[in-house]
Amino acid sequence: MSGLLALLDDVAAIAKVAASSLDDIAAQATKAGTKAAALVIDDAAVTPQYTHGFKADRELPIVWRIAKGSIRNKLLILLPAGLFLSSFASWAITPLLMMGGMYLCFEGAEKVLHKYLHSEAEHVVKESHSDPAHLEEQKIAGAIKTDFILSAEIMTVSLAAIPESNIWMEGTVLAAVGIGITALVYGGVALIVKADDLGLFMARRGKLQVTRATGRGIVRFMPTFMHLLTVVGTAAMLWVGGSIIIHGMEELGFGWLRHTIHNWSIALGHLTPWVSGAVEWTASALMDGIFGIAVGAAIIPLESKVIAPLWAKVSTLKG
Repeated sequence: MSGLLALLDDVAAIAKVAASSLDDIAAQATKAGTKAAALVIDDAAVTPQYTHGFKADRELPIVWRIAKGSIRNKLLILLPAGLFLSSFASWAITPLLMMGGMYLCFEGAEKVLHKYLHSEAEHVVKESHSDPAHLEEQKIAGAIKTDFILSAEIMTVSLAAIPESNIWMEGTVLAAVGIGITALVYGGVALIVKADDLGLFMARRGKLQVTRATGRGIVRFMPTFMHLLTVVGTAAMLWVGGSIIIHGMEELGFGWLRHTIHNWSIALGHLTPWVSGAVEWTASALMDGIFGIAVGAAIIPLESKVIAPLWAKVSTLKG
């Protein structure tokens, strides 16, 4: 009997340790996720544009496939890579993040230049002649690539916010952050892309006049909102990409640009002391974005004249 009681005591002690560990994981995951909050907002702003132009019944399947790709990015690639680099090659993290930032700048600048060099009608005609299934695959692949860069930054920021501990605790916390952030981002994206359907349902089926009026208002507002979100998503790519490169330059010992942007932002904030914090943040983000579009514009000819032809030759050799 005494042996059984001792065993139960051991089980209870193990359960307490496990519960304490779960509490620690939850607390650290929450703290780390909070540090990456700005990037989460950017990710949510970028993604809805990839569902634009598809039938309503394809929107949620597209979001779901991008979400699955995001989970794969975070858990199967970025998590083990982040832990490995953090332990054995921390010097490589900054250059790799800067390369990701360049890709975001390139994609953002390409969207901006495409907007002004090609009319919206030309873009619609081009997409209308594409095979819908092929176009969907292209959009999803592009979304997952963009998500990879944003997720890399999210996971890096989260890893830096985790107190130093053993690799298993860090891995578990990072996995919790990755799953939680993915659910938050793509749950929000799903709500955004289906808001017009909800508004239509309310407008047609609502029993109260105010419900029907609200539904009609949602239906009328959503095209404008989606257009605004596309603009915000493109701006987010340029801002995040530019800021990643600028911070990377500072880490590598070239901090003059970061310091200049910081000083200019502080000076602008002093001109409006009643909203100095907002002005400083906006000015810094704007200058990061301007730098981002300059970097992206510089990469576009390099991509079209060097990288793309080289990749095509490599693909041909593989084939």
